[in-house]
Amino acid sequence: MNIIACVKQVPDTEAQIKVKADGSGIEDGQIKWVMNPYDEFGVEEALKLKEKNGGDVTVVCLGPARAMETIRTALAMGADKGIHICDPAFDNADAFVVGNALAAAIKTLPHDIIFCGQRAIDDDAGQVGSMIAEALNLPQLTLVTKVDFAGTSVKVIRPIEGAQLLIETSLPCVVTAQKGLNEPRYASLPGIMKAKKKPVDVKNASALGIATEAKAKVAKTIPPPARPPGKIICGDDPALKAAEVARLLREEAKAI
Repeated sequence: MNIIACVKQVPDTEAQIKVKADGSGIEDGQIKWVMNPYDEFGVEEALKLKEKNGGDVTVVCLGPARAMETIRTALAMGADKGIHICDPAFDNADAFVVGNALAAAIKTLPHDIIFCGQRAIDDDAGQVGSMIAEALNLPQLTLVTKVDFAGTSVKVIRPIEGAQLLIETSLPCVVTAQKGLNEPRYASLPGIMKAKKKPVDVKNASALGIATEAKAKVAKTIPPPARPPGKIICGDDPALKAAEVARLLREEAKAI
């Protein structure tokens, strides 16, 4: 079975994000970079599918040179090989360009099922998985919390408000993973050592033969407004303090 797992390198959720003075992006010099958490679910599900049914797992990632670390993380978890799409031409790529680039790389590989995270925690767009499916003309199963492989088809569970959808489609297909699908494993020390020797093919835009002009561009990055300082309500009378809290919520916070 040929399984693809698409991954993205994003800022650590605990990183202190600072916006550049000119609003052109974020200061990334001191940021710790990690695999997108939703992509971790996709990698884990790919590995589980491989362990149960045989085959191999190929990790595909678009990003600058530092993204190789994220590819090696997936290889240390148990993936077999990687493809790194690395080209300065992709520095301002939108979901359309990224999806087409990943699809172009995947098209050159045998693929039965393609896993992606349901969204990336940096731009929060949630579009790349669908772009890949569209570019490859494949069915897509999104926001999945359970996958059951059945030979030439796959059944998945997708939660909706107050219920769950059971969806089945033939292979190949694209599946986007979300929290609840599994519990991603940690890379073992032997896995980390083996990952250093696993093959990673580096491709640029020219090799893929795709356009790099984004359809959408970020006009400006603006930090959220600073939070006002908290208030401490003093006094010995609980009733008066409760009344003051209610007044502040109603008149200042506009919460009630």
